[in-house]
Amino acid sequence: MRHPPRLSALLAGAALTMASTALAVVGTAAGASAAPACTVEYSVVGQWAGGYQGAVTLTNNSAALTGWSLGFDLPAGQVISQGWGGKWSQSGASVTVVNESWNGALGTGAKVSGGFIASWTGVNTAPTAFRLNGTPCTADGPTPTPTPTTPTTPTTPTTPPTTPPTTPPTTPPAPAAGAPELSVSGNRFTDQNGATRRLLGVNRSGGEFMCVQGYGIWDGPVDDASVKAIADWKANTVRIPLNEECWLGLDNIKPEYRGANYIAAVKDLVAKVLAHGMTPVVELHWTHGQYTGNSSGCSDVHASCQKPMPDAQYTPAFWTSVANTFKNDERVVFDLFNEPYPDRATSTATQAWTCWRDGGACPGIGYEVAGMQDLVDAVRAAGAKNLVLVPGLAYSNDLSQWLTYRPTDPAGNLAAAWHVYNFNTCSDETCWNNTLAPVAAQVPLLAGEIGENTCAHAFVDRVMKWFDDRGLSYLGWTWNTWNCGSGPALITSYDGTPTAFGIGLRDHLRALTP
Repeated sequence: MRHPPRLSALLAGAALTMASTALAVVGTAAGASAAPACTVEYSVVGQWAGGYQGAVTLTNNSAALTGWSLGFDLPAGQVISQGWGGKWSQSGASVTVVNESWNGALGTGAKVSGGFIASWTGVNTAPTAFRLNGTPCTADGPTPTPTPTTPTTPTTPTTPPTTPPTTPPTTPPAPAAGAPELSVSGNRFTDQNGATRRLLGVNRSGGEFMCVQGYGIWDGPVDDASVKAIADWKANTVRIPLNEECWLGLDNIKPEYRGANYIAAVKDLVAKVLAHGMTPVVELHWTHGQYTGNSSGCSDVHASCQKPMPDAQYTPAFWTSVANTFKNDERVVFDLFNEPYPDRATSTATQAWTCWRDGGACPGIGYEVAGMQDLVDAVRAAGAKNLVLVPGLAYSNDLSQWLTYRPTDPAGNLAAAWHVYNFNTCSDETCWNNTLAPVAAQVPLLAGEIGENTCAHAFVDRVMKWFDDRGLSYLGWTWNTWNCGSGPALITSYDGTPTAFGIGLRDHLRALTP
């Protein structure tokens, strides 16, 4: 869903990366006696068994540069698999980061930031020597080693059955207490007890746009009282939209709203949602990549609007990091990408669905695309078995060929995501019967966003009835105090006071819960 016009300004951030395990390496070019030629800040943003996410910020203290190359040596056993903010390469222990076309100019005193995902063995020590355009910077003293975090040993999940039982048990299993560990069982969501579960709740917008616009991390409070207010509606699920540049700590985001600070804020909100017995759905909403074609939301290369598809440059790294962050808690659900629309960039459905699944060089999209299969692979390669939601085309409103092109999931824990508003193409029962029902017959289906722009709830009442009749799941857009005339807003206050639109969802959720 797009956002109210008042939230559209982009304020570029400064370029200093902060992290809880940050260390500074300040060096002077060999033979110089003046100010250091460069300053490098290196940090471990997150660490897990066998892997970690690192961040590097370079400050140029010498003459202005039109292009830069940062070199350093990683200790034995550290191998970089993905990087952003520059072109990363590694030969043995030697790592080189070369500027991208858009961040090559580096004036005196200017900063540039990047990050990477790497594996490690033994002790995860930090590099101590850095080189700017081949000129070494000599470390000005001993370099502290980031303290590794002790990874939590994940509990091996029980493999869910691939098809529902032909004969239901006489007494259905009791639902697990609190937020469930969700699995796909045929076309149902089930918990660790085998009980069928539905995801019913709201979206909590803000994490996708506030950070890139320079205003903060969340739009409104995310304290315990505001999360409890959601639970008081009898919601059992909260979808949390995110921004990949803020998570990865790119230097166009203000330091206080990116990298370790942003990740910590997301983890804190997820913990609050779980504490109230609700399922958190972490979802990638806004991404990098310049698109100015049909239905473009903005001309900006940065993650400041909805793009037609995820980008191959950053999105796999985003999901690798997110998966490693939450893989030891299977109560957390992953929603791969908000609203794909490669169908607006190309003239054929085959090209659009192929782009959706396989990525690469897609017709009409000027950046390399990460397909849904790439993102599933990134999550599973990290060792995460969490439930994964995969949206369709046409801003997630088209599932007509979802079954034909759906990604392969070695964990067998994949479900379909769909969005609907009263102004969408597939917005009546005939379309739902023809295109949604066949999908819902084979895999679980979640309507990740339902809403209407009428400041009323007659349309979502119809959506909820159709989904209720089939035991399906849905989430209202959105738990924010916007003017519902500029976008569907469920509340007028974060204490849970509903709008005329939101009262329909609130009363319905309460009526469903005994």
